[in-house]
Amino acid sequence: MTSKDYIALMQKILHYIEDGVHVIDKDGNTIIYNRAMEELEGMKKEDVLNRPLLDVFKSLDNETSTLLKVLKSGTPIKNKKQVYLNINGKEITTINTTVPLSLNGEKFGALEIAKDITKIKKLSDIILDLQNEISNGQTTKQLKIKKYTFDNILGESKAFKDALSIAKKAAKNSAPVLIYGETGTGKELFAQSIHYASNRANNPFIAQNCAAIPETLLEGILFGTSKGAFTGAIDRAGIFEQANGGTILLDEINSMPIQLQAKLLRVLQEGYIRRIGGSKDIPIDVRVIATTNENPIEAVEKDKIRKDLYYRLNVISINIPALRDRKEDIIPLSSHFIKKYNNILKKDIWIISEKSKEILLEHSWPGNVRELENTIYAAVSMTDDDHVLNHQSLNILNLNKRINKEKIDIDINNNLDETMKTIEVKFIKKALFENNNNITKAANDLGIKRQTLQHKMKKYGIR
Repeated sequence: MTSKDYIALMQKILHYIEDGVHVIDKDGNTIIYNRAMEELEGMKKEDVLNRPLLDVFKSLDNETSTLLKVLKSGTPIKNKKQVYLNINGKEITTINTTVPLSLNGEKFGALEIAKDITKIKKLSDIILDLQNEISNGQTTKQLKIKKYTFDNILGESKAFKDALSIAKKAAKNSAPVLIYGETGTGKELFAQSIHYASNRANNPFIAQNCAAIPETLLEGILFGTSKGAFTGAIDRAGIFEQANGGTILLDEINSMPIQLQAKLLRVLQEGYIRRIGGSKDIPIDVRVIATTNENPIEAVEKDKIRKDLYYRLNVISINIPALRDRKEDIIPLSSHFIKKYNNILKKDIWIISEKSKEILLEHSWPGNVRELENTIYAAVSMTDDDHVLNHQSLNILNLNKRINKEKIDIDINNNLDETMKTIEVKFIKKALFENNNNITKAANDLGIKRQTLQHKMKKYGIR
């Protein structure tokens, strides 16, 4: 097989790879250009193949092109952001991994694998510009920012009230705060409440989800960019500058790349930032509140959070309990959400049936308060002209099926009789619910006689 045949074969194989693949020879001419790269850059391979790279991408040069840079240096570049124009002048933003190629010990060319983040970059630029407008008080009348305060936080369980007490004390100072809670427990609600009860309340509150943006873009969002940092870069303030005097919420800090955590640590220690590509140190006064949806100690052990950053952030620690651990709050929260959606949906529901309460209390709520609110929203919308939220509305939502998929928790400290009772009660309640309390049908599902089921229901106090 000749080298031309080999290249033609590779072109066909790489045609089916989802990531963009671009290969140049030692003279800088394109020899492989797959379909994904065509779609990413909005061009046809006929426009690129067998042509010098810089003839096609005129916005690049020997320094800004990752392919040509690797070809010259022989050193791989991993996860490098590149902004350039295609042959039609359209701006493309990619994350590239580029490696040199050699054949029999001689330089052969360079290969690049590219991921398209053009839309994500545009979105991040919009976010930064919008946040900058907010911080400068230039928002339009149509833009409404939801502000949560401690008055919006409901809960009477001891663990929850303990977390709330710590949060209220945290509002009296500017120390870093680390909030731990499962998804849907209300971490941002706590963070906003701390900010708006503090002496920073009249200054910006900016939240950034660390899991939603690639590392190369997240750094620019946090610390800003300077003109010339990379092709297409402009002078733009990051959210640390925009939030000066206020509070930044770094949501899901456990998803922030470790290398970026080191830069964040330096900012927290030294009190200034430096934009990407810039040389000027910019002092900032920002309170940082970070959240994690997994136990922070375990996140440190798994190297998801740097130990030194953990100690820097964990000055004030707040642990928001999961809804399944504060069951006494489920019905009061449900009543609160019913009132809320009565107003929105023009309903008049003011009673929760006993069967509905049983269903709500049985569910483990993996999505926590957010899942409960969405469930009540849907149930209220499905309830016809009635003052009662009945179990049929929840049944329509298949909440009972979600309950049935849950594991039966077995306490290994119980004896065999207690363990069997726990399992038996679960199965009986499940069968009765699925059959709308029809004992005959429930008994058939359980494979026992009707009289036996009635006896067990009486024995266990099941109605």
